[in-house]
Amino acid sequence: MMSDLRADLHIHTYYSDSSMSPQNVVREAKKARLACISITDHDTVDAMPEAFAEGRKLDIEIIAGVELSSEHGKKDVHVLGYGFELKKSPLALKLNEMQDARMARMKKMVARLNSLGFPEIRFEDVASRTRSNAVGRLHLAQLLVEKKVVTSIEMAFEKYLGEGETAYFAKFKQTPAEAIRLIKSSGGAAVLAHPMLTGRDEIIPELVKAGLDGLEAYYPNCSMEVANFYVRLAAKNRLIITGGSDAHGAGKKNTYIGKGYLPYEYVAELKKRIHA
Repeated sequence: MMSDLRADLHIHTYYSDSSMSPQNVVREAKKARLACISITDHDTVDAMPEAFAEGRKLDIEIIAGVELSSEHGKKDVHVLGYGFELKKSPLALKLNEMQDARMARMKKMVARLNSLGFPEIRFEDVASRTRSNAVGRLHLAQLLVEKKVVTSIEMAFEKYLGEGETAYFAKFKQTPAEAIRLIKSSGGAAVLAHPMLTGRDEIIPELVKAGLDGLEAYYPNCSMEVANFYVRLAAKNRLIITGGSDAHGAGKKNTYIGKGYLPYEYVAELKKRIHA
């Protein structure tokens, strides 16, 4: 019989594209009666020291996490890393390079928008929206709404920032397999993020060969039918399953900490893959 303890293994802070501080994340997790969380900011682990400190205060287990950007056939594929070495590991060193690439990408996107007739969009205003260099499209979308270039974040992506749109540029160039190997070489476990959104199930076998450990089967606003499909797919490929809310604070209105979760027993399975 499974316990009542729950975990949310996909949460963001204002060190990437959320509005929440690491402390607020942990406090909200406490309110949601979560036993364990992982902060998985985009291409940065800057939130981890503050999260660990608050977790100790509130008696909530914190697992080191990150959400790495990669690309397969011009399609964004995100890989979640858990439990890796935070200092002086291959992953820690590569994150600095990835954040530099994010900044360079954002400058290109802003320049393209300026050329389209929106001089009021400035790189400095976008970069100021995060506490690290992990600047992303959501930050730019928020500014486009504030400057009344578009009426909603959804419209910003549909018209300018989505894949293939006029102001879109690809992120740091690495394949999902390379992201997986980076996590594994740093002692962590690698999980394919929200596969139901990515829509690249056909590459899962090759990612398993690269060392993939799991699939994020439980995700907010997805039906149990979809979740069960990925649970079966994980079992078929001898992968663990994880889940999380992908909470971004005010950045994503359709989810919140604890909305996507999984029983704590799955955390034990995840830990078996860490440093395996």
